[in-house]
Amino acid sequence: MKALVINCTLKQSPEPSNTEALARVVVEQLEKEGVEVDVVRAVDLDIAPGVTSEVRDGDAWPHVHDKLLDSEILVIASPTWLGRPSSVAQKVLERMDAMLSETDDEGRPVAYNRVAGVVVTGNEDGAHHVISEISGALADLGCTIPGQAWTYWHLGPGPGPDYLDDERGREWSHRTGRAMAANLTAVARALTERPVGAPPG
Repeated sequence: MKALVINCTLKQSPEPSNTEALARVVVEQLEKEGVEVDVVRAVDLDIAPGVTSEVRDGDAWPHVHDKLLDSEILVIASPTWLGRPSSVAQKVLERMDAMLSETDDEGRPVAYNRVAGVVVTGNEDGAHHVISEISGALADLGCTIPGQAWTYWHLGPGPGPDYLDDERGREWSHRTGRAMAANLTAVARALTERPVGAPPG
């Protein structure tokens, strides 16, 4: 079983990413569950804006799209900016919009039988809003969203420290992240054994 984690931080490598640091807790638990995990930092790639699977020559999205289709589990990890998902997360979701018209050999939308979850960090409130926006978009595409398929970290309303700068709240976020990974894996395995069929005509 494979998982793809798309880190939608605004920070290019090698700058440390708070979002990736929390996502790593989920990655470690997925690996303990026997899942092979690939992590992509989207901002490092030349992903063109658009709503198709390939926009132009040199567009990096088709490679990410292939990784996504090769995985049973998808995790979108985003910081919170102005109470919303990052602009990079929005770009990734817009590119995934093309999956609405893509089907497999059995006529199923390609997002069917893939499970998805969300990781959110931020030094401001809004995590539940970010989770709901991203989860809603992934469900629209056809992904299955298990119960408690998310984790987040922040220290309450107003500006504050970053995840990497403060130990407070991490225990809860890590515990929730491990539960998220276990839930994603359990539902992915269930769908592998009994996949969802093509929609009725």
